[in-house]
Amino acid sequence: MILNETFALADGISIPKLGLGTWRIDDAAVVQVVRDALAIGYRHFDTAQAYGNERGVGKGLRASGIARDELFVTTKLAAESKTYADAKSRIDGSLHALGLDHIDLMLIHSPQPWTEFREGGNFDAGNLEAWRALEEAQQAGKLRAIGVSNFERGDLDNILRHGTVKPAVNQVLAHVGNTPFDLIDYCRAKDVLVEAYSPVAHGAALQHPMLVELAAKYGVGVAQLCIRYCLQLGLLPLPKSTNADHMRSNAGVDFDISEDDMSALRGSGDAIDYGEASAFPVFGKPRQVAQSSANA
Repeated sequence: MILNETFALADGISIPKLGLGTWRIDDAAVVQVVRDALAIGYRHFDTAQAYGNERGVGKGLRASGIARDELFVTTKLAAESKTYADAKSRIDGSLHALGLDHIDLMLIHSPQPWTEFREGGNFDAGNLEAWRALEEAQQAGKLRAIGVSNFERGDLDNILRHGTVKPAVNQVLAHVGNTPFDLIDYCRAKDVLVEAYSPVAHGAALQHPMLVELAAKYGVGVAQLCIRYCLQLGLLPLPKSTNADHMRSNAGVDFDISEDDMSALRGSGDAIDYGEASAFPVFGKPRQVAQSSANA
């Protein structure tokens, strides 16, 4: 069962191959969502300072009674945090909000502040300041592993060249029809694990005719097909759902997509209309990158 399988990060730390994303789940509601997921067998949970639900995630985890060493918790440093002092303070803030004595993985959420995302500004120096704070927190035992999110090749090279610790993970948007193969290959060459957020295209993939047809061929749902696609690419998918039945289904991916069908999925260049999911509240302005409150 996929919930019992792990990847090994570059430093040898084991990370469950499937995680539960918690983007756009309210702090109060996420407590029960986490408890439901734990009951199903999830042990990997992904949150962020920008989500505003670290407190609820931590409360759900602590209420479970499950041993801390059986859980894997990821959070992310706010994208606008680009100084050492601010990053150091925010790391301690996450530990306090989660109510944990350590965090398993902490990422820089974005190479640029959200208000300037992908607009060409150079934040290399600020990212190195934030990275130094993460490195020191790891050395102090506050963090087990550190990494990045939404980093492109140039952003990643900045950390690889000037940091002391290599990023363990790069978490990026990746799903059928929008898979950054060049970046994935580069990360793999550097021994950086790629995590795929929104592997079901913010829920928009669920109605895609090609995916509906292919999922029926395997006797699975579209979400299961999309999650399996990521796994067969060697990615760690982070589907998000508030529904226990969907969580259980998302973990039911013990099947193999044939090479021919994987080739068809890899070659799918159809743009997916995110529809109502097009407004991304973590960013400072609306963008065509978001996640709906549905199974994503």
